Amino acid sequence: MNKPRVVFAYTEAGLGHTMPMNSIADKFEELYGDKVECVRSQFFTESEHAKLIEFEEKLKNNVVKSNNSTAYGFWLTLNMEFWGEKIGSWATMTCLVPGARKPAIEHVEELRPDMVVCTHWAPNYFAKKSSANPLTVMYCPDIVVNPLFRYPCDLALVSNEAGYNRARKHHPVRFNDDNFKQVPFLIREEAFAVSTDKIETRKKLGIPEYQLTVLLAEGGYGIGKMEEICNIVLERDLPVTLLAVCGKNEKLYERFRQLKSKGKCCFRPMGLVDNFFELLVASDVFCGKSGANVSGEACFFGVPHIITKYATTIEKNIGKYYIENVGNAMKIFKPEKVADKLAEILRDPEILTPYVLAAKKQRTQYGATRCAEYIFNLLCTRFPELKNSSEKN
Repeated sequence: MNKPRVVFAYTEAGLGHTMPMNSIADKFEELYGDKVECVRSQFFTESEHAKLIEFEEKLKNNVVKSNNSTAYGFWLTLNMEFWGEKIGSWATMTCLVPGARKPAIEHVEELRPDMVVCTHWAPNYFAKKSSANPLTVMYCPDIVVNPLFRYPCDLALVSNEAGYNRARKHHPVRFNDDNFKQVPFLIREEAFAVSTDKIETRKKLGIPEYQLTVLLAEGGYGIGKMEEICNIVLERDLPVTLLAVCGKNEKLYERFRQLKSKGKCCFRPMGLVDNFFELLVASDVFCGKSGANVSGEACFFGVPHIITKYATTIEKNIGKYYIENVGNAMKIFKPEKVADKLAEILRDPEILTPYVLAAKKQRTQYGATRCAEYIFNLLCTRFPELKNSSEKN
């Protein structure tokens, strides 16, 4: 018998979608790779179809535009709420790139999936419209399950109690005990192996061992308040270490490389990094927008978060969750006020203690095992022999 084929359909629309997908795919393959065929699909680019490539580019461009213009980001999410899951999904998939819908559905059929797993709403929609009739799983990385993530699927997943309870309360027809589950935050597996020794990590990175260390990042595209904050801190010459991660924003990185410290501030600009977890461990404070992925990662490593921007209503809800529900974050939008807060922390480091303790309480609420188990159990409803073989083992 052929193994059931599980397709993990990636969408490049920000790290908040790709990082949790890596977490799910890695854990699922580790636990069940001997029983199923796991396929990691770069859904919109692997076929090299021009319309699908353009579709993903439009998704990315909307993320960039939302980061550049808060008004645009809030307008975008307001539109989603106004039109709802059915009309909003149809309009987005049909009108974002005219002519992309048909080849997207055809590509699902080319993949021959028995199940499609995604962390973005677009592949789920196309899978549901295809004749392949796969089971579909959607993980929503946000705090509030927005309309496009409420489009029908066989299993919806969310990683926080507030979002789960809100969706059950406001959408009782759509969500029930069987098709909607709360799971731990999907952090990458390597997070559990990273040393949490702050001083040793700073030695490894070659930065001052006993200086207030601030990590600044604005998601994968590096668009936000980081440049203004760094300029002010450098001008004031605060005795802090600034770790400025520019991501894919090469122009910002080049500008940062031209900046010099007056003496007291240790300034370390970087581009796209592969050791972000180490940078978090080394840091006392994280400054950046309230992205789904980075907010959760900062919390996992016990780093207080100064939220410097909401690009969309989605990010506003994420920010409110970490401020009000978790208690490890504060909102300061003005760059001058961020610098003032850093100066205040230098005078009294104990200001951070309640935020650190609040973050550390959440550490057990991370990992992809339960998520992988829910996905496998769903697959077993169509392939019951998998359950039997799993129980024998």
